[in-house]
Order: sequence, then C-alpha cells, then structure tokens
Amino acid sequence: MTSETHPIYCLLVDDLAENLLALEALLQRDGLVCLKARSGEEALELLLVHDVALALLDVQMPGMDGFELAEYMRGNERARHVPIIFVTAGTTDLQRRFRGYEAGAVDFIQKPIEADILRSKAAVFFDLHDQRRQIVAQRDEMAKLAAALQSADRRKNEFLAILGHELRNPIAALAAGLHLLERREGTDAAREIRGRMDRHVQHLARLIEDILDIARIDQGKISLKTQRISLQDALGFAVEACQPAIEAAQHRLVLDITDQPVWLDADYARIVQIASNLLNNAAKYTPAGGEVRLTARVVDGWAEIEVADTGIGIPADMQARIFDLFAQVKKPNGDQQEGLGIGLALVRQLVALHGGALSLKRSVPGEGSIFQVRLPTVEALVA
Repeated sequence: MTSETHPIYCLLVDDLAENLLALEALLQRDGLVCLKARSGEEALELLLVHDVALALLDVQMPGMDGFELAEYMRGNERARHVPIIFVTAGTTDLQRRFRGYEAGAVDFIQKPIEADILRSKAAVFFDLHDQRRQIVAQRDEMAKLAAALQSADRRKNEFLAILGHELRNPIAALAAGLHLLERREGTDAAREIRGRMDRHVQHLARLIEDILDIARIDQGKISLKTQRISLQDALGFAVEACQPAIEAAQHRLVLDITDQPVWLDADYARIVQIASNLLNNAAKYTPAGGEVRLTARVVDGWAEIEVADTGIGIPADMQARIFDLFAQVKKPNGDQQEGLGIGLALVRQLVALHGGALSLKRSVPGEGSIFQVRLPTVEALVA
C-alpha cells in the first residue's frame, strides 16, 4: 500500500483562502492531500466523497461555524469517526472548550499557529489512519484467504467422495469377476470375464496415473522426455486410443488435420495424453449420437489443435473455473459426471510445460464446446 496509490486526506475548513493555503503549506508531506473548504456546506460535501484522516476546523466562520459543522459530522455515519482539531484565533473559555469536546473535538490549536506543534499533532492522526487502513486491508486479505481455504476444503471433500465412487465401481467389478472365474474357469465366459476385468484394471491404473501426474507437476517432479516428433503421429495414436469410447457413445468423429508435416520438440506420450484427454472429455460430455471434431493446423508458426463437440456445453458461471482442479460440469439433470475432475487441470499443466497454452475457445450450454491447444512448432522455436 503506497502513498501514491492510497493518499491520506486531511480536511481544512476556514472561510479565508489565505488561512487554508497557510495550513496546507505547514502540513505538507508525501502522500498527503489537503481538501480545502471555505464553508461548512463545502466541507460536508467533501466528507461524503473522501475518507478523511483528520479535520482542522476554524471555529469562527460565517453561517455554519466550526462547532455546528462538528455536530453535523458526528451525526453522519461516514464522518463521525473523523478526528477534529479546532483552530481558533480567540481565547477559548471552559464553556467553549466543553462545547468543542462535546461536539467531538480531540484538541484545540490557538492562532498564531506553532508549526511544529501542528505538524506533530497531525502526524499522529495521519499515522493512525494509515495503520488502520493497513489493518483493514490485511483483514480483507485474510478473509479472502479463509474463503479460499474453505473452498479448497470443500473441493477436496468432493474429490474424495468422487474418488471413492470411481474406485469402488471397478474394484467391485474385479471382485465379482474373480468370483465368477472360480466357477467358470476354462469356458468361453471366463475369457470374456478376464477381458472385462482387464478393462477395469486399466481404468484404475489411468485414475491413479492422473492423480500421480497432478502431484508430480505440483511438486515440480515431472520431467518431459523431449524429442523431435510428428504432431500427426501423436494425434493419430490419441484418436486410436479414444476410438472405443467415441464408438461406444455412437458419436461421429470428424478429423480435419493438415497434410503439411508439423514437427514439435515435445514429449510424445504427453502430447498423446493431452489430445486423448480432450477427446475423451468431448465424448463424455456429448449425448449419444453427437459429433466430436479434431482439427489441427499451423498458424504463425504455432500448432493449433482444436477439439470441438456438440455436447452439453459449459455454463457461463463455470467457464472461468473449468481448468481448476476437481472442477466438473454437471449433467443437465444435476447429477455429477463420472471422473475425478482433474483431466482439464492436468492438460493445462502439461501444455504449459511444453511452452504452450490451453483455452476454452467457445462454449454454449446445449450446443457444445471448443477447446484449443497452441504449441510451438520446431520452426517457431528456431525463430
């Protein structure tokens, strides 16, 4: 918090312009802005706009005098806590002093003003105001941190609940498969059961690998095995890996991949993981019989990969958080989608490790989404 961006305001009220200029000159310091008013009415207008650290009020003014202005200030929610120092040219008897303190004054200063005394007294209130402002800012920051921690805790609990559900289903299927194998060993049914069990084992392994990848990236322990690779080869392998999920949902897969060779200095397995995560996501969030489109081209030396779908789309209030860990779009009926909600967060981090960027290019609820990945090509890296 700097004095340039958060100045301290001091209100000076006197019906004589020369007195206002003299007070301003005496109080001058870095970060201080003196608000000058020549009447009580002008002063009240300034108090409605500015957060004032101290008010110096002339007692004897035509119209509304200093005491009346102080009483108005004490009746105003915004100004009632502003410290007031009365400046008076005449002697102040006990009755006048009592009225001043009753109106909210913290002190009286006699004219002619002793500059050092004025600066010393004013500095106390300026410093107190600045400290109070810093405390309020720290309190607000702490409140934000507390809210963030509560949100993270809720997301963690949701994640654990989803993780328990995701792990329970394949484990139960494996247990049932083992039981059936004992009774049907050597039959054709046993081979089918083993196939199903193998798919569930692969599903478990994928879940665990995704969780481990998130942990490794957060801890800075993941390293890329970079080599010269063909983008077309990596995308082809990703399509092959996702084909069963796309076909099972009866989706139409449309490929629009440039024939121009695109070379990357990248980790082949991670590029496949990026593309397959996006394709699987598109298949998962698209109702049966929809369309999933994979596009790849080179724009200004960057490889642009887009995965589009005709799925349920992402609500506007969710789009800013879609890349957060554990964030998931719910089905139209309100149910949670299957999965842990870490796919897009993982993809974003893997893309970033390659010096690229992941973005949600477009999403409309009920119409689908388009995700875009930009990766530097070899040509861009050389340039």
